[in-house]
Amino acid sequence: MRTLLTTLCLLILPALPAAETAAPLAILGETVHTLAGPAIKDGLVLVRDGRVSYAGPATGRTVPADHRVLRAKVVTPGLIDARATAGLSGILNQPQDQDMLDRSAPLQPELRAIDAYNARDPLVAWVRSFGITTLNTGHAPGALISGQTMIVRTAGHSVEEDVMNPAAMIAVSLGSSAVNRAEGPPSAATKSPGTRAKAVAMLRAELIKAQEYARKREAKDETKRPARDLRLETLARGLDGSQRFLITAHRQQDILAALRLAREFNLRIVLDGCADAPLVLDEIKASGFPVILHPTMARANEDTENLAMDTAARLAAAGIPFTFQSGYEGYVPKTRVVLFEAALAAARGLGFERALAAVTLDAARILAIDARTGSLAEGKDADLALFDGDPFEYTTHVAATVVAGRVFADGPR
Repeated sequence: MRTLLTTLCLLILPALPAAETAAPLAILGETVHTLAGPAIKDGLVLVRDGRVSYAGPATGRTVPADHRVLRAKVVTPGLIDARATAGLSGILNQPQDQDMLDRSAPLQPELRAIDAYNARDPLVAWVRSFGITTLNTGHAPGALISGQTMIVRTAGHSVEEDVMNPAAMIAVSLGSSAVNRAEGPPSAATKSPGTRAKAVAMLRAELIKAQEYARKREAKDETKRPARDLRLETLARGLDGSQRFLITAHRQQDILAALRLAREFNLRIVLDGCADAPLVLDEIKASGFPVILHPTMARANEDTENLAMDTAARLAAAGIPFTFQSGYEGYVPKTRVVLFEAALAAARGLGFERALAAVTLDAARILAIDARTGSLAEGKDADLALFDGDPFEYTTHVAATVVAGRVFADGPR
């Protein structure tokens, strides 16, 4: 059965196209959503050297002769998946291309996504075919600290060429995914915590070690400085705020535990998942931390038993910054698509404009890349999605995706 499913997946996937050179582009849209202002009817986006040189009305504007002209019903900024494992969870769903989760130890902050990311995995091209130009991808939930995430474009060249931030966030999990419920002592290999309280205690202990390590590394006498420790170095970056913690927490007690940790150690965090968010909206709002919301169509069971399709609308009404994610599936599908996650949330009270912002400009702000992408404005990277209709209509197709000025026509999606 697994072989059959893999074969079917490969049959429906487009071949990975060669990237076109970043020639000057003129993109004409019946409607252009720049996210830098109101939607523009009969709009035009000009691209040169991989950047937007103009975004505004087409009326009265002459298209330069050297620009290739593309046309679409609707043009938006490229979509952003704020929590993914694509590039580490390969499309074949076989052990040799599954690098998103190492279970050999519960605390491994030193694991870097950049060291495992496969820019040429067909799954990266597949998500790009849905207008997704940027991923925050890396180690999955499932361990107390599973590793780090990176922010990368979906151009599919190489990790060195596509990376935007090689060490974006430190991935932490609270709740059932980080806890070993087996009877008896934890295995010698994993030594995973057996309860929620144990998990938080282990995190606190490790952060205290990192505090002491960072203090000793600053000693004036070099002979008194401790040897380099990759694990504690990574946590020290989290403690000084140069790298944020991405804390997966679904149940309300886990969300509150994450906020408690942030207060105790003065951490910069992003909340991930948050199925129980409606139960603790006031606390999340007061914290000021953003939320990367669970996939709208995720399965409602165990820690996610309270998830709902209108949670995005409730976060928006409460004034809590949030965005969407594809998340991680252990088997199939290998990834969800944030285009559809946002579309469903739009239909469940969020509305079109707010849903579009959530997968473009709001996502860019949460990932701290809004100076480069997330909206169509002069000087920003030319990341665009071209649609043949309303992006959130099921029958609409992505005609082309533009990544840093390069056009990818992966086939109608």
